[in-house]
Amino acid sequence: MARVFVYGTLKKGQPNYKHMINTAKGLAKFQGRGHTVEKYPLVIAGKYNIPYMLNIPGTGHHIAGEIYSVDEQMLQFLDEFEGCPDMYQRTLMRIQVVEWEGKGGAGEARAAADGVLECFVYSTATFPPEWVGLPYYDSYDSSGQHGLAYVLRESR
Repeated sequence: MARVFVYGTLKKGQPNYKHMINTAKGLAKFQGRGHTVEKYPLVIAGKYNIPYMLNIPGTGHHIAGEIYSVDEQMLQFLDEFEGCPDMYQRTLMRIQVVEWEGKGGAGEARAAADGVLECFVYSTATFPPEWVGLPYYDSYDSSGQHGLAYVLRESR
């Protein structure tokens, strides 16, 4: 099992969460909530209002999200879903655990004295330079006050 940190449309209550609970695509088990240890810019960009974490460490905010344990099948699905490695790149990032619900691995979060885990995160280093000038968010909600609702793939 691998740990994945999701911060956008794959979170609970967001438009693509259905994929995280579709066992035909693999297994994803919610473990808890956290935020990036380093600051990153989280922007909503493109004509489909897609959330992107720009891989510019030290700029932006500590990004809030959810931590999942996923099997190899789900990890492969997520790579395809996220357009890895062209649109997003899957990299290891340090995530500060804020809330932990994981069973049978709860000690794992506490094992790190500082409550920090390494998780795979889909961020991007391949973005148009003008995205750096977009508003930065610390948390994503498709129906947030920004007014930039995500456009589902099936509606494009």
